[in-house]
Amino acid sequence: MKRTIRPLLLATVLCGPLAAAQAQVGSAPTAQQVGTMPLTLQQAIDYAVKNKPTLLATRLGEQTAKAKVGEIRAAGLPQVNVAANVADNFKLQKALVDFGALGGGSSATALTPADVAAAQGGQTVNLGTVTLPSEPVPPQAFAFGLRYAGNTSASVSQLLFDGAYLIGLKAAKVYEQLAQKQTQQAEIDVVEQVSKAYYSTLVARERLALLARNVQRLDTVLYQTSETFKAGFAEKLDVDRLRVQRNNLVVEQQKAQRLTDLSIALLKFQMGLPQEQSVALTDSLGAAVVDAGALRRRLGVASATTGGGVTGLGGVPDAPAPAGTTPDQTRQDQQTALSGGRTSQLSASFNYNNRIEFSTLETQQALAGLDLANRRAGAYPRLLATAAYGFSGSAKEAGDLFAFRGPGSRASNGFPNQNWFGFGNVGLSLQIPVFDGFRRKYQVQQARIQQLTIEKGFETLRQSIDLQDAQSRTTLINALDVLDNQKANLDLASDVARVSRIKFQEGVGSNLEVVSAETALREAQTNYYAAIYDVLVAKVDRDKATGELFNQARK
Repeated sequence: MKRTIRPLLLATVLCGPLAAAQAQVGSAPTAQQVGTMPLTLQQAIDYAVKNKPTLLATRLGEQTAKAKVGEIRAAGLPQVNVAANVADNFKLQKALVDFGALGGGSSATALTPADVAAAQGGQTVNLGTVTLPSEPVPPQAFAFGLRYAGNTSASVSQLLFDGAYLIGLKAAKVYEQLAQKQTQQAEIDVVEQVSKAYYSTLVARERLALLARNVQRLDTVLYQTSETFKAGFAEKLDVDRLRVQRNNLVVEQQKAQRLTDLSIALLKFQMGLPQEQSVALTDSLGAAVVDAGALRRRLGVASATTGGGVTGLGGVPDAPAPAGTTPDQTRQDQQTALSGGRTSQLSASFNYNNRIEFSTLETQQALAGLDLANRRAGAYPRLLATAAYGFSGSAKEAGDLFAFRGPGSRASNGFPNQNWFGFGNVGLSLQIPVFDGFRRKYQVQQARIQQLTIEKGFETLRQSIDLQDAQSRTTLINALDVLDNQKANLDLASDVARVSRIKFQEGVGSNLEVVSAETALREAQTNYYAAIYDVLVAKVDRDKATGELFNQARK
């Protein structure tokens, strides 16, 4: 980001607009203009956090995590299933049956001559049966069932105990927290991008306004020199020098205007704002510089003034030293800060949890611990309560199957002809893992290794945060010091240019001195505004390193 914005700024501040054109560009659009959106930095951040497409995509991942929690929770609720099926057994399965083993040999009625004579005499005769000798019969093939069969049932199961499920519920909640923190990380990145783009546009516009005054001043000198030349008291070469300089400013002004428009387009892109929407930046550059300068107290560095200038920016006062701080301690903190270390006060107050990356890694560590517990819980028994109820039927013809005749159904001859029968059951299902080929053992090993990896990651992250803290502090200190130096140079260049113009008007100075002084003044202005931008970018980097951008993202 800094690589993108900095060339735009430098290319812009090296240019100067025409006086006539600057009357249109120098003033920022107002809120009363049709279609213009007034924007403070906080408003730009709020809009980006709510509307940036990349953030919206990240929030979809957060919603996916919430849905995942519901999916895992659903496994512990009752599971109800309804099933129905119809089959055409066009070739019934047969099985061999030993009918001879069911009842022995065949039987017959014994009728003797005496029985016949008694019956003829009118007597009652009771005939008996005799068992004939059994003949061996081989097993016969027999088909059970009918061609058409149907079945319908409803079953329900309820998980009573599963250690992995209980741990999975905890892990799902932690996973949701991880998704939220990833969203927060994306918000912080957007805040950083929007802040830098906003400051870049502010600096570019302020620089254009200042260059407009330079053009007006150059036009005044050019007019006075032309009049002096007409009166015979100046050379044509003096007028030509000023005209060449003005012509160069015309070309550079056109380039600067395009690059300024490009910086606004970059801000809109970072916000997720349509390019056709016009905006008006309403924050003060001076207030932003004052905020950056106020960080000197926390950095242990004191400076007389910074941020003042021809645009009316006020000086940045020194903050008083904290109570209980001795001059020797203050000097030691200054040397520590300048060398990139952490001062004694910051060492006591710095909290790694202010960084969202650290908090995210803690969440990942919690997830790794739950994953380890889940692997171990795979050795616990699993208990379910089950129940089912349904009906099954069969028939010789398809149409007869769907007659659905119940227990009270009778055929025309009075025989029962029920073709559907009910069934039901309730029970408990206990599953005890005994041996899985050491699969769970290796899963536990992997989970432990993952935990150790995250623990090592904590140390690496702490070192990275310490380095970013030192780098951002050193960069901001250097930027503030450069700003002080460039402010002093700008004051000197302004004074030299003023004296050169007075000497030329009084006839004791040359036109070449004026041109050289104006060139030096523009270079000092360019360096000054580049230093302001560096300070503001360094402040954003510092806020990110200390975790303060997170608070801005949550506003």
